[in-house]
Amino acid sequence: MHPRRPTEIFGLFAATTVLPGVGPKLAATLEKRIGTHVIDVLRHLPVGLIDRRARPSLDDVADGSIATFEILVIKHDKPPPGTRRPWRVMCENETGQIDLIFFHARDDYVSRMLPAGERRIISGRVELRQGQPQMAHPDHIVRPDAPEEMPQIEPVYPLTAGLSPKALRRAIEGAMRRIPRPREWIAAAVMQQKNWPDFATAMDRVHHPENAEDLLPAAPARARLAYDELLANQLALMLVRRAASDSMPGRSFNGTGALTRALVKALPFSLTGAQERTITEIATDQTSENRMLRMLQGDVGSGKTLVALHAMLHAVESGAQASLLAPTEVLARQHHATINAFLAPLGMEAHLLLGQGRNGSAERRAVINGLANGNVQLVVGTHALLSESVSFANLGLAVVDEQHRFGVRQRILLGQKGEGVDVIVMTATPIPRSLSMTAYGDLDHSRLDEKPAGRLPIDTRAIALDRLGEVVARLGIAITAGRRAYWICPLVEESEKLDVAAAEDRAVTLARALPNVRVALAHGKMKSADRDAAMNQFREGTAQLLVATTVVEVGVDVPEASVIIIEHAERFGLAQLHQLRGRVGRGHDASSCLLLFASPLSDLANQRLDVMRETNDGFVIAERDLELRGPGEFLGQRQSGMPEFALADLNAHRDLLALARDQAADMVDSDGAPHDREIADLLLSLFERDSAVRFLASG
Repeated sequence: MHPRRPTEIFGLFAATTVLPGVGPKLAATLEKRIGTHVIDVLRHLPVGLIDRRARPSLDDVADGSIATFEILVIKHDKPPPGTRRPWRVMCENETGQIDLIFFHARDDYVSRMLPAGERRIISGRVELRQGQPQMAHPDHIVRPDAPEEMPQIEPVYPLTAGLSPKALRRAIEGAMRRIPRPREWIAAAVMQQKNWPDFATAMDRVHHPENAEDLLPAAPARARLAYDELLANQLALMLVRRAASDSMPGRSFNGTGALTRALVKALPFSLTGAQERTITEIATDQTSENRMLRMLQGDVGSGKTLVALHAMLHAVESGAQASLLAPTEVLARQHHATINAFLAPLGMEAHLLLGQGRNGSAERRAVINGLANGNVQLVVGTHALLSESVSFANLGLAVVDEQHRFGVRQRILLGQKGEGVDVIVMTATPIPRSLSMTAYGDLDHSRLDEKPAGRLPIDTRAIALDRLGEVVARLGIAITAGRRAYWICPLVEESEKLDVAAAEDRAVTLARALPNVRVALAHGKMKSADRDAAMNQFREGTAQLLVATTVVEVGVDVPEASVIIIEHAERFGLAQLHQLRGRVGRGHDASSCLLLFASPLSDLANQRLDVMRETNDGFVIAERDLELRGPGEFLGQRQSGMPEFALADLNAHRDLLALARDQAADMVDSDGAPHDREIADLLLSLFERDSAVRFLASG
């Protein structure tokens, strides 16, 4: 329940049953499609408009046009009972004749609305049948003495199953009458600069557009409401961040620099400028007395693991422990091997903790005991690290890899395994700045936007599936020349709905076509031990071709692999295609990515493949992916914790986001408390940022 919603907006949070025409049945439909409260109905914005001002003559009306006429009802042609013939009402005016058609009509409705011998104003879509105008189920029928009941310009709302446009418009008009005129929360300078209307006027204008320009995201009323929603989001994030800092203050980790300097000195390559910058940002956080909550974004192959290890060693040389949490056993083992390769010249090692039965029992017990007594300083693990049986003597840094696969709860659980634990969340899925600010705005951000020296761009080409034989032949030649390759299939088993290649069948056909090639198979329905064995065969080179589903999407590191073929590439999102492509190009050999597609391509799929061919830059691809798919689908599926925006469009309104962040910062004092609690409560309550409101309520 909401802790303390301001009384002036109570009416907006009443159940939809208070609206005209909304009974229990319609309320249930609204709840399923739009929401449970009056405010939800108001946030359901129009996507088009119908101009009913045209009043052509009946002898000159265009076929398919929307038109309005004043007519005289001549007579009714009522169909005999039990027939499928429609009810026809013959009408005329001084410019011609028109028939009104009703299917499955009720006697009382048609006769009452269109009594013979009386005049009415009608509006709807006109069809010409053999030159004769007719109108099926007019949208509006009004009496001539009440012309104000005929809308001149009518908003069109997104189609909602089970909800008629007329019922929805009636509910929205009722909701409009409940809008208060609250105190203004937008800074006066912003209102003046943007020439925006107040909240109530803006809401009225978006539901009563006067022209097509009023429907655009940049229209003043729409932009103002989008800004309101973004401002509430940014203010909420600032208050949540403050509450998190207050509830768990940080510790200052002042390392000696001995381990971190030794790590960098032992590297067989130089750090990139982005790695050096990010290492400095993280080290500055670690030495401060504020708790670090930082997201480390890095494109595939940008060196995130090394940056994370530098931070982990900083914690260790400060007398603390450090952990790295990976979402899968394959990734945990890979991180463990990579980290220990870096640590070998230092005479150190990280320990590995997996689930029950995945480590030897004695080894697992030794790691758990070592974490509890402090003898184990560095650990890499899976969800096993979150177990209640795992405790740390002095955890100083928790690194969470592939944050979007865990969610906030797991991040918090690991951070609570010690006092003032610093947290780094890593992702190899570059996130557009607008999503970073809204979905992960409670974190500071570091970006690795540089590849290590010597990495060659991946040659990416799109090829139609009807050239499959040619692709397989060229693949055989490449493998014979010593290259290793991935073949990615989208589904595990045949589906009648989707004409896609199954990984199991593809592995069989490729093994037949390439008898001298050892083919391994990995997909999500295999036992994890079998899947890991297949990946190890590929990693070690005993298998030269790995046929797989997207289980290899993130983190699998085989530097010798230099070819990836993605079958039915048109079925993947851009971010996923880029992650898959990132499995190659990790060594010093030239790499190639073939995107096999089935014709004909949709416009969206064509644009995706064009982007993949044009750039290898994950941050550019992330921005284009957001534009093409929208924020809700950006990560392939709706993420827990991803903010929902009803009024703001992160593509169209991204320029307003920085402005909202700046004003949100101005709304709180140096201690992170709002200057005006009432106005902050009003804004946060109106846009249902309840967690921040609870922090306000608790002081």
